[in-house]
Amino acid sequence: MATEKDRLLAPSGQPSAPGAAPYPPVAQNWMPVPQTTIPGCPPGLEYLTQIDQLLVHQQVEVIELVTGWETENKYRIRNTLGQDIYFATERSNCCVRQWCGPIRPFAMSITDYTQREVIHLDRPCRCSNPLFGFCCLQEVEVQSPPGNVIGSVKQDFSCWLPMYSILDANGDTVLRIQGPCCYSKCCEVEFEVLSADGTTLVGKITKQWSGMAKEFFTDADNFGIQFPMDLDVKMKAVMLGACFLIDFMFFERKK
Repeated sequence: MATEKDRLLAPSGQPSAPGAAPYPPVAQNWMPVPQTTIPGCPPGLEYLTQIDQLLVHQQVEVIELVTGWETENKYRIRNTLGQDIYFATERSNCCVRQWCGPIRPFAMSITDYTQREVIHLDRPCRCSNPLFGFCCLQEVEVQSPPGNVIGSVKQDFSCWLPMYSILDANGDTVLRIQGPCCYSKCCEVEFEVLSADGTTLVGKITKQWSGMAKEFFTDADNFGIQFPMDLDVKMKAVMLGACFLIDFMFFERKK
């Protein structure tokens, strides 16, 4: 039986899952669950059919702030109304986090308000030394539901600009991402999302300015993701995976 506390944590008008514990552990303003069934849409991704922007807010970890000990990253994923859609939690080895820092391999569990994992990310271990060439290119595999690969994000070899390809489940390029040649903590940083041929701007992944204290004393970052409303919902989920890969590669504090 769901408790009264569970019901308060559920989105307005939506019952909480039987037996589900409150998660995250404080009352949230969750986006209402879409009532329509979308053919071919993985369960839990229905939210993404109704939006063209996502806001990703990394949580400040007090232990990490005080001690410098690298902890698992956690993120709230919201719509532009400030309603929570998902909660993302990194899963990685403690020692690897301390020694490998931003190049560490990890799994990312992305859950909805019932604690159901709707998206799973896997980042394999890759060396960051450019002398090793193509074996150092970073990537993230995106699954939804867990175990079902819907696409991936792969870094492209480039001597100048950060470049990535967003691939579907068959390995075909659907979109490309191009980053800036240089960036600063003191301003917003934009990564352009382009069509597969690289000629048309279709969206952006933006590292947002979070304020002086947060930027210089923590590695907790805020991002905005923009994409076409009619983009395949699976590719919207893969773009979310691209945002996390970019965060780790460029904005996670180096040891």
